[in-house]
Amino acid sequence: MTDNELGLFLRGRREAVTPADVGLPSGTRRRTPGLRRAELATLAGVSVEYLARLEQGRDRHPSVQVLGALADALRLSADERLYLRRLSKGTGGNLLCPGAAPPARSVRPTVRALLDRLEPAPAILLNRLSDVLAFTTGYERLAGPSGLLDADPPNLIRFVFTDPRARARYPDWDRVADEQVASLRSEAYRADPHVAELADELTVTAGAPFTDRLQAAPLSVPRRTGVERLLHPDVGELRLAYETLGVGLPDADERRLIVYLPADEATSAALDHLNGRQPGALRAVTG
Repeated sequence: MTDNELGLFLRGRREAVTPADVGLPSGTRRRTPGLRRAELATLAGVSVEYLARLEQGRDRHPSVQVLGALADALRLSADERLYLRRLSKGTGGNLLCPGAAPPARSVRPTVRALLDRLEPAPAILLNRLSDVLAFTTGYERLAGPSGLLDADPPNLIRFVFTDPRARARYPDWDRVADEQVASLRSEAYRADPHVAELADELTVTAGAPFTDRLQAAPLSVPRRTGVERLLHPDVGELRLAYETLGVGLPDADERRLIVYLPADEATSAALDHLNGRQPGALRAVTG
């Protein structure tokens, strides 16, 4: 590995993207393969001089906003965005600073017992980073086929913004994405280095769908109750009423317990089918 992996990667991706790929005229007499440096700089909203410094290794500390803009302009895939993020971390850039307590990774026995009592209802326990700490078997049957629980550890906001399966899972993806960013904002992400690190990561790996929401003026606080639509590969569309409960005390880290119940009779029957229960095990919540 050279000492300018970040710059070489940016240049290589620039030269691999054609003008047609980004909606620019191809023109004639192009001696540069792919995009000209000036074209990429314009698309990403940075100066040509700054882009040159990045590619030549004379600037090794791009902000996450610049990385996200370059990733969007270069049409990077999810894997390429992750690689770009790793390269930027390797140059000594925005490293995690000490400060706030680490996010919770464990689950108290009493909370696990509570989850057991909630069966067969789908329920999930999240920490402040939206890492999935625990879930009921009802939730596993609901979310497992979508891939949400595939990562180690699973993370809800990463799934929503970086896994292409999420858009198929959530018919109202835009609303769900808004809610996820609102929840992240509620954690005062700029003051919490752990939450800020996650926001920085998603700026690069998710790009504009995440950053546009994060940079926009917040319109509301996160909703703690409502109805969410999900598409399940086996039973089709489900309408789930959810309630969000805070279970942080007496711990330093706030945790969220989200419990889902059927919002109509069709969803009630579908969940009973998934759980192998007799009809009526999970009654619909109406009104």
